Amino acid sequence: MIILLSPAKTLDLTSPYAERPTEARFAAEANRIARAAAKLGPGRLAELMHLSPKLAALNAARFKTFARAEERPAIRAFAGDVYRGFDAASADEDTIAFAQEHLRILSGLYGVLRPLDAIRPYRLEMGTRWAPTRDKLTDHWGSKVARAVLSDLKADGSGTILNLASNEYYAAVGPHLPKRGVRVIAPDFRVRTAEGLQFHSFTAKVARGTMARWVCDERVADLAALPSFERDGWRYDAEGSTPDKPLYVRG
Repeated sequence: MIILLSPAKTLDLTSPYAERPTEARFAAEANRIARAAAKLGPGRLAELMHLSPKLAALNAARFKTFARAEERPAIRAFAGDVYRGFDAASADEDTIAFAQEHLRILSGLYGVLRPLDAIRPYRLEMGTRWAPTRDKLTDHWGSKVARAVLSDLKADGSGTILNLASNEYYAAVGPHLPKRGVRVIAPDFRVRTAEGLQFHSFTAKVARGTMARWVCDERVADLAALPSFERDGWRYDAEGSTPDKPLYVRG
């Protein structure tokens, strides 16, 4: 099983880590994109990614100095809601090793990353309507990201993708998958309220990270185990589930 996650806008650039970073598959391409993005300037970055002037200036500076910036493993750099759920700081060596083999982080700049792949500070969403050679990043990457995921899926031998990424990032993979031979499982996380089951973006992001961590902790390889996911108050809802879209409810 190959797990897909989205990256995070929030970064942790200071916490210590023990692992030796690995090289990202598309590191050279990331450098080319960063060089092109460095020419945009704060104003254009603010327009493209709907950033405040302060954030636009920060990320313009990051692209300007990208080649000289310190690298750190992706799983130790991303620090948003999904990664709060994954909680890499509490993961043991075996869990991180399993994640390195089975977890893939989709990225607008790096295409696709293993958890220990080295990255430099950046912000560039996959849905950005800009790219060095095309109108938007998903067009720029084309089928490259999907082919990389399929290569890992072939090595994994399961033929199953556990899609815990957002729609924005999965758009770089889904349209390029073959119609046969690959099964995509996309869990749905809902909160029980007085008005019924509701989707809460923040809660779902944390839950995706929590499920990814559970798969890595338990070395889950069989789809039959997915209904047994019970962490942070989440429970499988058989009545609301379909084979490829299991429902998990909290509350």
